[in-house]
Amino acid sequence: MIEPHSKERLKAHLPANFTDDFLLNRALTHSSYINENRDAIEENERLEFLGDAVVSFIVAEWLYNRYPEKKEGFLTKIRAALVRTNQLAEFARSIELGPAILLGRGEDAAGGRNRDAILCDAFEALIAAMYLSTDLETVRAFIIPLIEDQSEKILLNHTEEDAKSRLQEWAQSKGLATPVYHLVSETGPDHAKQFKVSVLVNGEEMGTGIGSSKQQAEKEAALAALHNLGMTA
Repeated sequence: MIEPHSKERLKAHLPANFTDDFLLNRALTHSSYINENRDAIEENERLEFLGDAVVSFIVAEWLYNRYPEKKEGFLTKIRAALVRTNQLAEFARSIELGPAILLGRGEDAAGGRNRDAILCDAFEALIAAMYLSTDLETVRAFIIPLIEDQSEKILLNHTEEDAKSRLQEWAQSKGLATPVYHLVSETGPDHAKQFKVSVLVNGEEMGTGIGSSKQQAEKEAALAALHNLGMTA
């Protein structure tokens, strides 16, 4: 259920010149809401598609300028860490996005407002709406403060390294079997698949992850495992 004044609380975090309520509402509309509300115009998937590209560009541009001495491989790893599903979901939580998302009753009851995949998608859709309503400079000014702090944490905790490799190294150091990745579920239409993967070590589930590909979901699962092991912030 949408909390009272949730949209106003979200707006308090947004740039003052982002005033297009039509685009904002589209960015907040999940597909499950469309299914139950025929008067709703469009879900946020198209905006999410654009927002993904805008976020990736701004993060890549910022990293290029922030670390002029670093090579492409380093920049790629940091960018991947900054735009992964659970990181964008954390950005969404920091601006109180979850309570304002328009969800179907079933998805809402199932805890959809706190699901990383839904929060990530809504955040990307929000960025696209902001970009279309204002300009790239406004979006830069909004995103860069979010990524500055996180990039330092990523460097501090070495999470720019491949999570699957780090988990495998941990397992080997403990004399355990190589981590095994198991596909838990595959949902959504062909153009917007969501994969859920769990990672097991010696038969014990260490973490789960969700992504738009099996590879991304496996990385998210490995990151979750590292977090559960106390190996990330």
